[in-house]
Amino acid sequence: MKYFVTGATGFIGKRVAQQLTAAGHEVIALVRTPAKATNLAQHGVTLAQGDITDKESMRAPMTGVDGVFHIAGWYEVGTKDKTPGERINIQGTRNVLEMMRELNIPKGVYTSTLAVNSDTHGQVVDENYHFTGQHISEYDRTKAVAHQDVAEPMIKAGLPLAIASPGLVYGSGDHSNVRTTLQGYLQRRLPMIPQKTGYCWAHVDDIAAGHVQAMEKGIIGETYFICGPTYTLVEALQMAQRITGIPVPMAVPPALFSISAAMTGIVERFVTLPPLYTAEGLRVAAGVTYFGSNAKAKRELGFDPRPLEVGLRELLRYEMTELGMKPNF
Repeated sequence: MKYFVTGATGFIGKRVAQQLTAAGHEVIALVRTPAKATNLAQHGVTLAQGDITDKESMRAPMTGVDGVFHIAGWYEVGTKDKTPGERINIQGTRNVLEMMRELNIPKGVYTSTLAVNSDTHGQVVDENYHFTGQHISEYDRTKAVAHQDVAEPMIKAGLPLAIASPGLVYGSGDHSNVRTTLQGYLQRRLPMIPQKTGYCWAHVDDIAAGHVQAMEKGIIGETYFICGPTYTLVEALQMAQRITGIPVPMAVPPALFSISAAMTGIVERFVTLPPLYTAEGLRVAAGVTYFGSNAKAKRELGFDPRPLEVGLRELLRYEMTELGMKPNF
């Protein structure tokens, strides 16, 4: 099969492209700067220069493919410049899906996120859940618009698309606040962590496999929560403590983070803060839960994420080595 992949230089997209080529498929990756994507070429991926914000740049490389993986997206929490969210997550998605429709591509998989459901307040929701209200971050909001106002209406109009919604994705090569938090913990520089904040934790290789399964087995028009098991941040770091022996930072009530977010919102008007400590970054950490059930993906796709302890042990060893520390496990 021949697949067109956006976001192939990113955390998830790279693994998807590599898994596809390893399985013998032909992969065309849309990249803004081919010279910076030589690692993909080394895995047999064909590079096509273009950008999802430039619709016509995708026409030639997308023509004639058997399927499209639209994984590219803007993921920044706490950054001051939020304009890329609208341009990349919303308009970029519209461009990809419109081009897919114009070229009559047989099937596509669009990467959404559990964050479109915002804070589930401890409830583990399924694909039938629909959040209405104000989202916590601009990332959450723009991904929700792309999912609900762009992808779903086009599916109803006949676009052959399935949607894959990951939760928290971890693994080597991550550059999100998840990695910042984990490194802070390992270096004993994380002053405190919020109680109750929780996620569905899945290794990036399992998330990539879930995308491939959604293409091969997913039903057009369906959304699949390809997410891992649910753990609070406190529980995940307690697991890390059992592995590394490094103590968990003090856990504090979420209200402290909410109060800090309100105060920081004033300060950051005048001072640039690290993303983790901005008002938006603190709000996202203030006892929120991004919980979803992967039962449907397990049942219909065969999705089978590894236990957190298995993947976390591997990641902790990698990050400690990166930090010049010697893992003793």
